[in-house]
Order: sequence, then structure tokens, then C-alpha cells
Amino acid sequence: MASTLCSTSTSHIFSSSTLRRRLPLVGAFCMLSFGLSNICSPFYSSALKTGCVQSLLGSKFGIHSKSTIRMEGSNTTVPSIVVYVTVPNREAGRNLAESIVKEKLAACVNMVPGIESVYQWDGKIQTDSEELLIIKTRQSLLEALTEHVKSNHQYDVPEVISLPITGGNLKYLEWIKESTKE
Repeated sequence: MASTLCSTSTSHIFSSSTLRRRLPLVGAFCMLSFGLSNICSPFYSSALKTGCVQSLLGSKFGIHSKSTIRMEGSNTTVPSIVVYVTVPNREAGRNLAESIVKEKLAACVNMVPGIESVYQWDGKIQTDSEELLIIKTRQSLLEALTEHVKSNHQYDVPEVISLPITGGNLKYLEWIKESTKE
């Protein structure tokens, strides 16, 4: 019904050559006016749960939810990062994760089991089962976190890599700040 309403109303307003040039714009307007759920409900409902639609609309049309924020625009948050660290097994991961949170070097550590790493070491290709720690913390704590991991890790050269958090749920970003040391 939404597509019928759009095409009927546009045929009276535009000539056929203008309509061909403006059809993508009219289609986008109709999607926004009549709601994405009426046009593509299976995609929309699953994308809404994961935040994909908000992200897509936010990047294309400047539509942002009140619960999200860009990091540089807030005085209640601090520049934050996600840090990846691999560990050889669950016990080592749990011990390291608990010590990181206890020392307030991170607000949260997710433990992701069952990854397989392929890498070159001592001139040979190696394949190992590992677990991945996903650590959320302040950017200012990266050096202390890295030293902590190096001091408490079984590997000679543990993986410690960071990625910036450029935005997200304001309450969660505030929680990262409140849960970590300054």
C-alpha cells in the first residue's frame, strides 16, 4: 500500500523525465514517511534489535538516538578504547580478566571462547586454540593495562591491541569512566 500511495502521488507532481531522476529520492522519502517496518519488516525488525537501522539512518540522514553519543562531544565520558588480548585457555583468561577488573584497569572484560589463531613464530606457521579477551577501558589506562598484561601473561609476547570507541550508549560510556581508575 505504501508503494502505491507513493507512486500515485508522485505521478501527478512530476513529469516522466523528472520522475526518473527523482525516483530514488521519492523512494527514500516514502520509506521514511510510511515506516521501514511496512516496507521491509523482516529486515527492519532484526536490524532494529541490533541497532543497524539507527546506525544506517544516523550516518546517512543525521538521525541519532538520544541514548547514543559521540565521544568527543561529552563532558561526562572519557576517551575510551576496546583492547584485544588473546590467552591460551579459559582459566588463564579468567585469571587475567579478574585481575584487570580488580585493579580498575578496565570496566569490563568479555571472554570469547573457541577462537583459532594462525600466526608465524620462530620462522614456522603455528595454529593454536585460544580465547579472546575484549577489554573496555579508558584510553589513558592503555599503558598501565599493557604492562599489567605483560606481567601476568603466559606468553613471551602477548597480544595487546587497542581500538578507539568513537561513540555508543551514553550510560555505558559513563559507566566505563566511573568503573576505572583515573
